[in-house]
Amino acid sequence: MEEQVQGKLYDGRLMRRLLRYLRPYWMNVALALVCMLGTAAVEVSGPLLTRLAIDKYLAPQGSPLVSWLDPYLSSDALSGLTQISALFLLTLVLALVFEFTQTYLMTMTGQKAIADLRRDSMAHLQRLDISYYDQTPVGRMLTRVTSDTDALTEMLTSGLVTLIGDIVTLSLILIVMLRMSVPLTLVILSAMPMVVIVAMRFRRDVASSNRRIRTAVARINSYLQEHLTGIGVLQLFNRESRSKQEFDGVNGEHRDAFKDAVTAYGWFYPAVEFCGTVTVALLLGWGGYQVRDGALTAGVLVAFFQYGIRFFKPIQDLSEKYNILQSAVAAAERIFHLLDTPVRIQSAATAEVPADGVVEFDHVWFAYKGEDWILRDVSFRIEPGETIAVVGHTGAGKTTLTNLLLRFYDIQKGAIRVGGVDIRQMELDALRRRFAVVLQDPFLMTGTLADNIRLGSAHVTEDAAGRAVEQVNLGEYVRALPDGLGHAVRERGAGISTGQKQLISFARALAHDPRFLILDEATSSVDTDTELRIRTALDALVEGRTSLIIAHRLSTIQRANRIFVMHKGQLREVGTHQQLLAARGIYYKLYQLQYSEQERLVR
Repeated sequence: MEEQVQGKLYDGRLMRRLLRYLRPYWMNVALALVCMLGTAAVEVSGPLLTRLAIDKYLAPQGSPLVSWLDPYLSSDALSGLTQISALFLLTLVLALVFEFTQTYLMTMTGQKAIADLRRDSMAHLQRLDISYYDQTPVGRMLTRVTSDTDALTEMLTSGLVTLIGDIVTLSLILIVMLRMSVPLTLVILSAMPMVVIVAMRFRRDVASSNRRIRTAVARINSYLQEHLTGIGVLQLFNRESRSKQEFDGVNGEHRDAFKDAVTAYGWFYPAVEFCGTVTVALLLGWGGYQVRDGALTAGVLVAFFQYGIRFFKPIQDLSEKYNILQSAVAAAERIFHLLDTPVRIQSAATAEVPADGVVEFDHVWFAYKGEDWILRDVSFRIEPGETIAVVGHTGAGKTTLTNLLLRFYDIQKGAIRVGGVDIRQMELDALRRRFAVVLQDPFLMTGTLADNIRLGSAHVTEDAAGRAVEQVNLGEYVRALPDGLGHAVRERGAGISTGQKQLISFARALAHDPRFLILDEATSSVDTDTELRIRTALDALVEGRTSLIIAHRLSTIQRANRIFVMHKGQLREVGTHQQLLAARGIYYKLYQLQYSEQERLVR
């Protein structure tokens, strides 16, 4: 019981938090509520006009029916019926205006609120640290920003206001019916226990289906993202048939969940309709006897027929809207769980500004999880303008050094300083703005070549991008393109070779004119000709900059000022190429291993 109460309270907090997104548009919501009240009043007035027409003009019984409209109605039957018909037409027109205005206002308001929520979700995803992405599938994040926000659309655009409108309409109809005839009202209410049982069963079935549908959508998104991104590997190893079978299983879960929801809707509406029809039959039977005996007028009976139809429609809507709310609450829970995910790596409250370009690791310890240390007591100092190379076996901690320097992760022990300032005391933007990174796997975005080099930076002009292209020996390729730097780049740089992508990444780094340059295995995935081009471009890249070069190919780092040799998370050797060879330590073994392998391949 306590868990249920806490769940309801939590749902209530979720709803209040969700409704805050409507607060900037409260005037639209208020006007929509006014229109909703107008629609409810018009719904109630129709049967009253029917009763007036029958009891006053068509089939008057006993004393003449007294109405507040009497001063405005003609005593002549034809004229009076014409006036009532005109009033009925007016109610239809008002209903049309009210419903259109309400729908338009809430649809526009809901879409604006959803756009705000989606914007906040995207902004929060961009602030989250890299460790969150290490643990969370991309498909799940896509589901939060797309499908889950879409699940809230109907609730914010129409569900909430319509739910209130149905409650108001139902209440007004009940009040009017009780004032006209208590016995006939009780006849209509006699079907309520069965309607309530049907509605409860319907809510339970649909709520279960909605949860399964949301889970299945997330799995489909995750599966598609993974397998479409790796389509080359899939086709290379002839995994299409196996992948199709796996997708059929995931897709089948979504189909079955939707089938159960459709089944629930399929039996619910006829069941409520049946209850309403039975009630109307009871009204006809019992009310007919009352009219024959003079205890009831024909106008009241006909009005009750109309109210009976109107009475059960809001009940149907209430059950459906309840499930929309439940689905929205479930989606909101997942979205706000994302928004509540703490941003562990943030700028310091009072940021310090570095004095110079010295980079220092001071007894740094780091582990991605627990005490499985990736770096163990690493200390070194890089002077401004120095070119440092980092080598070592796979898993030695080379790339981790750059991730920590850019503060993608925070260290557990020690300190990392730039210009004498602990990077944890700097603004993240100010820290990362000092660096340019060229990765092993170059990443290009949809846009133009110029867009991919400038990346939206205002201080990188078109001319600067052009100069960077020439300096990294990419000018010949760009000039051969019909649109030059305006050449359209498709998703992930499709149609551009790996070497060209890498050179574009070098141009990007150079155009941003960073103080620090990081090359992380930047030449490992290119051909020999491109590597020679990159070596030539390196002189332009490193000139006047502090550079950190991570490489497996020892030929690319021999001109570095110093070489750091990492082994099992520790800095084991430091020196120039010749010094390290003369020491005959780890670096010497790496060098011998690499070149003996090359000689064997040549033979």
